Amino acid sequence: MTINLKKRIYTSIGLIFVLGLMFVNIYILGYILMIIGIFSILEFSNLISFLNKTRLYKFILLNILFSIYIFFVLSAFLILSYFSHLKILLFIILLTCVSSDIGGYIFGKLFKGPKLTKISPQKTISGSIGSILFSIIFLTFFIYYFTKNFELDILIAGLLISMTCQLGDLFFSFLKRTSKTKDTGTILPGHGGILDRIDGILLGVPLGFIIMIIIY
Repeated sequence: MTINLKKRIYTSIGLIFVLGLMFVNIYILGYILMIIGIFSILEFSNLISFLNKTRLYKFILLNILFSIYIFFVLSAFLILSYFSHLKILLFIILLTCVSSDIGGYIFGKLFKGPKLTKISPQKTISGSIGSILFSIIFLTFFIYYFTKNFELDILIAGLLISMTCQLGDLFFSFLKRTSKTKDTGTILPGHGGILDRIDGILLGVPLGFIIMIIIY
């Protein structure tokens, strides 16, 4: 086991613990979301800093748009979490996004194979399939656990959530590739920056929530 993998595992355990605290305490949730928002904006600004020298107006505009989006998403997450049934749904979707990332990592390492896109050389078709399978399995299991119902729509929802997560991941991979940056930060040992961990979540959770509301 490599040192980086050990760091990744230890950090993941810590993140799971923090996620649990966020679920059980609304004040901790708000505090953590605020930290996530601040670091995300700082990392995004640093990520597109290459525009600062050549296209200052684009640099400013993108920062403003991203800041607004982050504020809206995190605020909506916090406000909706005051309602217990919506909080459960949000965290299920959030963990579905996490499972998509885990599935992609495991399948990508085990099966390797053809690359998914030139945007991110480390992304493989097998990893993409693993992301979809893990998302569908996780979402189906927990929806059935809470509702005791199984519907085909849930499989479609799992598929769509995984795809949106992967699109969000690819978007930030494109920015990192353009700025010639490997990670958005170093705050999370073995993982990189905050954006490296929530890139897919930023798109997957909002769209996943809309999809689940439409289904139910």
